[in-house]
Amino acid sequence: MMTSTRNQVLSLYMRVFRIARGWQSTLPQDTESERGYIVQEARNLFRQNQQLTEPETIKKCIEECVARIEIGLHYKNPYPRPSYLPIMGLASQKGRKLKAQQRMRKQAKPVYLQSHDEDS
Repeated sequence: MMTSTRNQVLSLYMRVFRIARGWQSTLPQDTESERGYIVQEARNLFRQNQQLTEPETIKKCIEECVARIEIGLHYKNPYPRPSYLPIMGLASQKGRKLKAQQRMRKQAKPVYLQSHDEDS
């Protein structure tokens, strides 16, 4: 990993923990659980992506992290925003239509949900 990319990733990691430390929920009783969620989610995702070496993949992960930070701060909600795409509701179960539907779903998935599974 290049030094500038490494510094950028470490900066994002520390930024997430600073945000978690100062996080105030809209409902005071939920503040601690949301702080815990932010810390746990950051640790899981950064450890999951720790072994990445391809610059494009690292760049996509950085973009996802920045997007999730900005959305979380804007909406005062640390949880990922839902995606309202039907789960394979428009295609038959085999053939070209299924492949086209899978490709369209992959392209339509927001950047801030790239690290989550299809069914979440």
